[in-house]
Amino acid sequence: MTKTIDLNCDMGESFGVYQLGLDDEVIQLISSVNVACGFHGGDHNIMDHTVKMAKKYGVGVGAHPGFQDLAGFGRRNIDMEREDLMNLIIYQIGALDIFCQKHGVPLRHVKPHGNMNNMADADSEMATNIVDAVLAVRSDLPIMVKPNSQLHLVAKEKGLPFVLELFADRAYHHDFSLVSRRHEGAVITNPEEVAKRVVKMVKEGKVKTITGEELEVDGRSICVHGDTPTALQMIKAIKEELENEGVEIAPFDLIQQKSPLL
Repeated sequence: MTKTIDLNCDMGESFGVYQLGLDDEVIQLISSVNVACGFHGGDHNIMDHTVKMAKKYGVGVGAHPGFQDLAGFGRRNIDMEREDLMNLIIYQIGALDIFCQKHGVPLRHVKPHGNMNNMADADSEMATNIVDAVLAVRSDLPIMVKPNSQLHLVAKEKGLPFVLELFADRAYHHDFSLVSRRHEGAVITNPEEVAKRVVKMVKEGKVKTITGEELEVDGRSICVHGDTPTALQMIKAIKEELENEGVEIAPFDLIQQKSPLL
């Protein structure tokens, strides 16, 4: 049986006259896109364009809600009350879903952005509020989660479908949390290094931490960040290496038919 993996990218993060990433080129090479919903990045026109491009290239569309933090790109911790956080997430999912309806494509998943996601690694209350927000919208809408994070455990406990996600261009600690971007080596930008790392994740189920430990990993989707300067080159290298190894890139809903989600 051919091994299959989903390749996703966070994108649609430009806004107004400010251009971020090479979205029109990248979207042709991936199988899933996490679309910014206007709070940490993106705007109404960019959301519309990104969904339109996703439809054109057969790419699965997911909502990428983040903190209302345009200046910090959603990469700063924000303490929010439960109802406030839930409504913030629901608002963003709803905005993207309308553009999906406009273009006749399904909203396929949700992936929390930046520090909203990172805070839910260890904070069970934050994870619960995120999961409950998605459940309030659609109980069958999968959420992308880091393995063994609180977001993963809470989604599993509450019965929300989830997709285990691994990161191609980010360094890991021994507990699978991501190394802070403030630290040297947290973001991996060398396309060849990233491609070999992804092949090891997919084929061997292993990844090295920033301190050199080798961990066993399992995931159904691999993420590359669209704002990483070498994102386009990385994705091309990943795609080539995976195809050379006989690994097919496909949206995770197609993967689920071959290999059920954990």
